[in-house]
Amino acid sequence: MATATPKAQAQVRTKMRIKKGDTVQVISGKDKGKTGEVLRILPYENRVVVQGINLRTRHMKPTQEGETGRIVTEEASLHASNVMLYSTDKKVASRVEIVVEKDGTKKRRLKKTGEILD
Repeated sequence: MATATPKAQAQVRTKMRIKKGDTVQVISGKDKGKTGEVLRILPYENRVVVQGINLRTRHMKPTQEGETGRIVTEEASLHASNVMLYSTDKKVASRVEIVVEKDGTKKRRLKKTGEILD
C-alpha cells in the first residue's frame, strides 16, 4: 500500500492583542529594552514588525540602466511573544486584558496601569 502525500496544512490565524499603531517594548532578543511603534502585524505567522527594531540590511542590485546599486535597511518581523505593550504615560511595559464594558463593547486594558487602549 502506497503512502499518500500529506495534505497542505490549513493556515491558522492567531488572535493577537497587539494592533497596528500600538507602542511596544521588546522583552527578549538582541533589541531587548527598546520601544517602537507597530508598523504591521502578521496574524498567520504570529509576528509583528516594529519601527526601528530588528533592522536588516539588504544589498540591492541596480534594476535600470544608469542606476547604481544601494544598501537598504528595513525592519524584519519579531515573534509576538517577544514584545509587550508599553504605556507611554507611565513608561512601563504590561500585559493586556480584554475588558467588557457595561454597554457590551470590548476594550483592551493594560494590567499594570489600568490604562485603556481602545
